Amino acid sequence: MGRVDASGGHQGRPGWWADPSGRPAGPPRWRQGPPWWRLGGAGPRRLPWATTVLLTVFVQVGTTFAAHGQPERATVDGYARALLLAGTAALLLRHRHPVAVAYFTSGTVLVHLGAGYPYGPVFVTVAVACFAVVVAGHRGAAWGALGTLWAGHVLIAHWLFRYLPPADDGAESWGQEIAVAVWVVAIVAVSELARTRREQWIKQREERELAARRRADEERLRMARELHDVLAHSISVINVQAGVGLALLDSDPEQARTALTTIKAASKEALGEVRQVLDTLRAPGAAPRAPAPGLDRLPELVEQARSTGLTVTVTTEGGSGEALPPGADLAAFRIVQEALTNVVRHSGSRAARVLVRHAPGAVTLRVDDDGPATGAQAGGSGNGLAGMRERAAALKGTIEAGPRPDGGFRVTAVLPTRTGPTAPQEDQ
Repeated sequence: MGRVDASGGHQGRPGWWADPSGRPAGPPRWRQGPPWWRLGGAGPRRLPWATTVLLTVFVQVGTTFAAHGQPERATVDGYARALLLAGTAALLLRHRHPVAVAYFTSGTVLVHLGAGYPYGPVFVTVAVACFAVVVAGHRGAAWGALGTLWAGHVLIAHWLFRYLPPADDGAESWGQEIAVAVWVVAIVAVSELARTRREQWIKQREERELAARRRADEERLRMARELHDVLAHSISVINVQAGVGLALLDSDPEQARTALTTIKAASKEALGEVRQVLDTLRAPGAAPRAPAPGLDRLPELVEQARSTGLTVTVTTEGGSGEALPPGADLAAFRIVQEALTNVVRHSGSRAARVLVRHAPGAVTLRVDDDGPATGAQAGGSGNGLAGMRERAAALKGTIEAGPRPDGGFRVTAVLPTRTGPTAPQEDQ
């Protein structure tokens, strides 16, 4: 005997947080995260011309204004403009070669300060380059570039100033060095924060994609299970009736006609149910064309089984006449359908007993036949039993299938019909 207990899944939120396949995806323009987080991703990226041009203008204009407030520093000439342009132009490659750009910008800033040019927006180039290198995952390179800049500045401001322009320059205060060190740490801290957020975004994106694939797999499995249950039952009826028709075609034409009529009705019903299953492939949100089958169609199912020569006895216990939830109703119908199909296909018995027992919070289904099995697959095919188990598991129910001690075969399923503790299982 086998028992399965499992739970189902849930759907994501609709709206602009979901793409056409139902997968949450974030704002339309940020499918892969904010543009400045997508560093080091797969495939070549376009050069950041717009931000680089803006930074170039800012640094050039800002340095001009900074020079007015530092008359003791060297005048900003063509050489200074060329250094500033080289530093900002290198930022074009900050996503493709972040480490090299970080060290290069640090070098241009040191040359700028060593030449006696004024302090100011020139440090922005190092900040942007180190931000890019940290977000790209090269923390050591960022610390190395910033450490080189700070050590070089200390050397220039406290020892080499005597030999460097401007001629009347003096040593900088050590308090300024502390401010520079704080500035360096702040750059790294902000960069690390951005990197952490980027990694979180990537992880969330991967989780969303995994959930979408899981939902797609579950939907494919559901459709395969539905198609198997519909086709297995109908084709079994058609196969049996076709055999009867062939055997009686000459000796009893009227009985052969009845068998052909049954084949026509079974094939028509199978086509209708297959269309209903395939309707789910239409546009999301489209309403199904026909209600899903439930236990209210049990008489039709029994009549089909009887048309194959099987005697089916149905017993219903309990219940207040209230309809089952749609999911439990469909699962109950399919489980009984598959169990009867297995009796028709694999049992030597020409009789089956169906028990439907309603209890508070659960419905119990039991299908018995007296056997013996006529083939190697006693009790049914592996796919059929697996499908019944999956249906019960999706509702957090249980199912047991196996030979009875006194011979024959029994399938018992307990399906919860409301939330709360699982209903007690029936004694076997």
